[in-house]
Amino acid sequence: MKFDLWIITFLCLGGVALFLPRIDAGVTEEQMRSAGKLMRDVCLPKFPKITQEVADGIQNGNIPNSKDTNCYINCILEMMQAIKKGKFQLEQTLKQMDIMLPDNYKDEYKKGIQLCKDATVGLKNAPNCDPAHALLTCLKNNISVFLFP
Repeated sequence: MKFDLWIITFLCLGGVALFLPRIDAGVTEEQMRSAGKLMRDVCLPKFPKITQEVADGIQNGNIPNSKDTNCYINCILEMMQAIKKGKFQLEQTLKQMDIMLPDNYKDEYKKGIQLCKDATVGLKNAPNCDPAHALLTCLKNNISVFLFP
């Protein structure tokens, strides 16, 4: 009896899996933007000097260089697993890129990420989160379709 229940459960789960989207492909743009909004919603309250307008400006490629904006950027980049304690995480960034970007963005981002792999070298994270600013600026300058939450 227990064996029959196990087989039925297995077959039901297998049937459901047939209707789920494949995981090996990138996400849709809508899914990517939703994930970005979640990150933004976590980081914005931590930096009260960063207004919605400033965050929108960063999203559009206007990247001010101040402690508050840099640390806000750092918060998001850490959530993306692109930066850790001021150091660019190349391998982790490439893995996250495969998960979090639509397929049509990936080649462009791989090139830009490789060009920016040394953007944080020699920069101190404290107290102004300078590596985050340097990394995001480099990515913006080397990737034609700039995306940031």
